[in-house]
Parts: sequence; C-alpha cells; structure tokens
Amino acid sequence: MKNSEPSDPANLRVGSPLEHPVTFHERIAARSALQIQLYIHRRDYFLFLNWIKQGFFSNVRKDILSGLTVAFALIPEAIAFSIMAGVDPMVGLYASFVIAVSISFFGGRPGMISAATGAMASLMGPIVAKYGIEYLFATTVLTGILQWIMGALKFGRFITFIPQSVIVGFVNALAIVIFMAQLPNFEGATWIMYLMVAATLLIIYLFPLLTKAVPSALVAIIVMTIISVLTHADVRTVGDMGTITQSLPAFHVPSVPLTFHMFLTILPYALALAVVGMTETLLTANLVDELTDTGSNKNREIKGQGVANILTGFFGGMAGCAMIGQTVINVKSGGRSRLSTFIAGAFLLFLILVLGDVVKQVPMAALVGVMIMVSVGTFDWHSLRTMNKVPLGDTIVMVVTVVIVVATSNLAIGVVTGVILSALNFGWKMARIHAQIHIDEHGVKVYEIKGQMFFGTMNHFVHLFHYQEDPEQIAIDFSYSHVWDQSGVNAVSKVLAKYEALDKKVAVRGLNPESQRIIDKIGVASVSSH
Repeated sequence: MKNSEPSDPANLRVGSPLEHPVTFHERIAARSALQIQLYIHRRDYFLFLNWIKQGFFSNVRKDILSGLTVAFALIPEAIAFSIMAGVDPMVGLYASFVIAVSISFFGGRPGMISAATGAMASLMGPIVAKYGIEYLFATTVLTGILQWIMGALKFGRFITFIPQSVIVGFVNALAIVIFMAQLPNFEGATWIMYLMVAATLLIIYLFPLLTKAVPSALVAIIVMTIISVLTHADVRTVGDMGTITQSLPAFHVPSVPLTFHMFLTILPYALALAVVGMTETLLTANLVDELTDTGSNKNREIKGQGVANILTGFFGGMAGCAMIGQTVINVKSGGRSRLSTFIAGAFLLFLILVLGDVVKQVPMAALVGVMIMVSVGTFDWHSLRTMNKVPLGDTIVMVVTVVIVVATSNLAIGVVTGVILSALNFGWKMARIHAQIHIDEHGVKVYEIKGQMFFGTMNHFVHLFHYQEDPEQIAIDFSYSHVWDQSGVNAVSKVLAKYEALDKKVAVRGLNPESQRIIDKIGVASVSSH
C-alpha cells in the first residue's frame, strides 16, 4: 500500500520517515516561529520605509532647491581642488558626485554636504607627484577603510574633547579661509567682475524679502549667468577653470602592486587624510547640529565617510570629507534631510553630463558672490563682541587657532594646536592649590586642602605646610580635594615623611573613595580616610 505524500511540509519531521508526522503541538510551534519571522521581516520593512520617508521626503521642496544650489557651488571648488592636488579636474568632480550620493545613504548627519575638499587636496599633491595618480586612488580606498574602522571604534567621541574656544576659532578661521580663497578671482579683473559680484550679493540678501520659496543663491547664479551670456560680459567663467568631460565615472581598480611595501608607502598618507577628514567632518557636523538645533550620529557619519571614500577610490575620484562652506549654503537654503545631499551629488552629475556646455558659461563672479555670502554667514560675529567677557585663556586659544589655520590652510593642525593649548590652559588653572588653616575643638591644627592633587600641584602642595612651627598633632583634610595620579600620592607621602622625621602625628581625613583607592594601590603608610 502506497503512502500518500503530505501536502504540508510542516507535517514532516526532518530526517524521519513519511509515516511519522510531527505532533500537533510541534506543528503549532513551527507555524508560530514562521509567523514571528514574517512579523520581524514586515517590521523591518516598515522601519526601512519610515527611514526613507523621514530621511528623504520630509522636506522635499526645500531639499531639492537647496541641493540644486549646492551643485553649482561644488563645480568650481571641485575643479580648484583637483588642480591643487595635481590631477585632472574630472577627478575632483567625480569624487564630489560619488561622495555626496554615497554619504546621503550611509552618513549620520542629514543635510551635511561632503565632497572633495581643500584640506584633503592639500595632502594629495606629494602622492601624485611622487607615485602617480593610481597610488592616489589606492590611498583614497585605504583612507576610507581607516575611517570606517575609526567610526566602528567610536572615534566620534573625539568631538567632546574639543573646547568651545577651539570650535569658535575653527569656524572663524574657515570663514576667513573661504573669503581669502575668492581673492585670486579678482586678479586682473575688470570693473564688470566687481559689479557682478556686488549684484550677486544684492540678490542674495534682498530676494528673500520678496519670497523665500526659492533659495536666493540659486536665483543669483541663474540671473548672473543669463546676464553674462546675453551681454557677452568679459568675465571668467567656470569653463575657464578647467576642462569638463561629459562622461560617466567608470569602475576602476587602482593599478598598483598588491604588496606590503606598497601598503607601507601609502599608509602614512592615508592615515593623515583619514584624521584630517574625520576632524573636519566632526567639526562641520557639530556646526550643523547647532544651526539646525538637532543631533546627529557622529560615529555613523565617520563610517559613512569611510564607505564614500572607498567607493570614490574605485570610481576614479579623490578622497573627500564634509564641506563647511557648501553645507552652510545647504542649511541656509533650507536643506535639512538626506535628499538635499543626494540632489547635490546627482544634479552635479547631471550638470556635467547634460548641461556641461551651459555650466561652462556660469560666471565665476556669481559663485564668488555666493562664497562671500557663505564666509560672512559662517563667521561667528558674536565671538568678537564677547572677547572682553570670556576668560583670557579662552580668547588666546581662539585667536591662536584662527592664526594657525589661516597661516597653514590646514584645519587639522590648527585644531590640534588649539586643543593642546586648551589642555595647557586647563592644567594651569587646575594647578592652583591652597589650604585653609584652623584649630579644631580638640586643639588639632587642620589643613583643609582646596584644589586638585596631581603632577601640576605636587611641589606647591609640599610647601603649604609649616613643618617646624606646627604642633604635635596635625590633620590634613581632603574633603575639597581629589588625588588624581602617582605624583599626587607621592606629594602626600613626602609631607607625611617630613612630619614623621619631626616626631609629629598626622591624620589624613576626607579622602573620597577614588582618592583612597589610588593611595591604597600605590601604597602610602598610615593613610586612611576618616
């Protein structure tokens, strides 16, 4: 007699004969597990749809218009940075397209624009000059890998160690650098150039009085381009900056030897690019957080930058990071979501492929005017009004950061210097320690320590006491102090040794648990918290 084959696979126990179906309870459990899996997949699907909706379609009109504006502003910058790096202009343009589109999906700060930047380009010249462009592509890929690792290791917390004075200095320095970068455009310029820049600024600042439906910067670019074409104005155009090839970026594996020697060759360059890119990105993300009064996922942004740089390295582009100038344009124009960043990158490619001949006719005067607006809007004018109110040390840190960034055109050097100065300033403030002296109800002389116990206060602490004049019994009260390191413990030990040599008794009071723990760990005789 033949067995009929069960129609429901759930009725079969794996590896068992057909004549032994699963029990009723096992069948119910299997179906319940299947329902749970379907529920999870359905939930993930709806979460993804919600992420797309919130990330790309929550501010559509403003995001599209702001993205269009940014795309125009990206072109001359990308070309200029390519020239700075010693490569073809299309390398910077392809990089800006790939990075902007990639970061719109993988980044952690919606509304922020990332592309080829001057800070990164300034580090690429030596690579190209010494090893060639293929090594630049390989370095770009390694830069992305290092940045992804930094994000995975949560290097985003680095921003919490940058003081406000350094951030203000960074912002002000960048505003000055952006303004100074426009000055070469005026060399040998006619009065028409100055007139068009002035007209651009007038449109940017006055057009919003009529309507804010369209970004005034985009209106200014379009109007100035039309005027330039119709009047055949004798001004420099985007086409004068470099050759724009109307072609798609192609996938390309860097043609370099896959050897350990090659890896060691590009590693220092890639590490420098990764650190500079991360620093500029974190500071820009922090600025956007303040401008939009929203938060962002810094570690995801770093990983997103890594993915973007890996992709651009395989599509013939150079490494990039967040662009504060274009980001400010985007935010000021109403861009808030990932869509604005995506549109900026996608429309940039559209301009290259379809409207290349039109883009070449955009007058540099219009773009210079837009960047001057960015410079003025970026500078923290409030910091000038409060310079005489904030602590002198903070003012010095801010000014030094500005000077170094402007002098070196290297944001990372300026920021690192500012952080070091801030740390020294903080250490100087913490190195103040004193003692309030009184006699308690038992006739014991009490030294009440006020200040932190660490390497910076060790010598001063030892000289706070009057060893010869003090009575037989002394108490040292640490209720308002904290012992931080071995130097602090050694200082306490020295004081106790001096009193012990004079046959005087010392009681140590008020040690908090952390201070007591480090003293017990290092070891100081006769010290206990009372």
